[in-house]
Amino acid sequence: MEPWKEDSPEIFRQQQAQQQAEKFIAAEQEKKRQVFWKNYFEWVDALVGAVLLTVVIFAFVGRVATVSGSSMFPTLEDGDMVLLSHLFYQPAQGDVVIVTQPQRPQEPLIKRIIATEGQQVYIDFEQGEVYVDGQLLQEPYVLEPTYEQYDISFPVTVPQGHVFVMGDNRNNSLDSRSSRVGMIDERNLVGKVYYRVAPLDEIGGID
Repeated sequence: MEPWKEDSPEIFRQQQAQQQAEKFIAAEQEKKRQVFWKNYFEWVDALVGAVLLTVVIFAFVGRVATVSGSSMFPTLEDGDMVLLSHLFYQPAQGDVVIVTQPQRPQEPLIKRIIATEGQQVYIDFEQGEVYVDGQLLQEPYVLEPTYEQYDISFPVTVPQGHVFVMGDNRNNSLDSRSSRVGMIDERNLVGKVYYRVAPLDEIGGID
């Protein structure tokens, strides 16, 4: 039977050093975990707060509407749900808006503003080109060039307090090219469309 041997001082010091190193590493890992979870919960709190603030704001100053028809395709499709607001809104060229029609108040339209009061609109239906104040519009949002003509003669000047609107699906949209719709009185603007909120895989801002 081998005699019992006491650990040498050197071995004891090595064991102490190893234990201290392991404690230090464990403490650092714990600190990192605490920092991670602290940052994570702060980020979640900020995100939840932002979402709640947006919901509260639009609950008081905005509304949700459902797109009916294909006149705004490909920007918006039939059945899409959109978020709109009229608060502090001033009509501007290029805005997507929802409007009401005095003769058909139960049939709101969703269209894009092409021109505002005082601007002149000319459409070359042979080339499918739209001009505002003599400048050719660059319209990446349209499905195809503007060939469809109704009963309005061009050029036309938008009256004060009105806007000229068209759908992005130019050849399948009843809009300001027709006397059935005509120029839209700004008082009949329900609001500007800011976001698509459904379907979920297409949530985002509207250009």
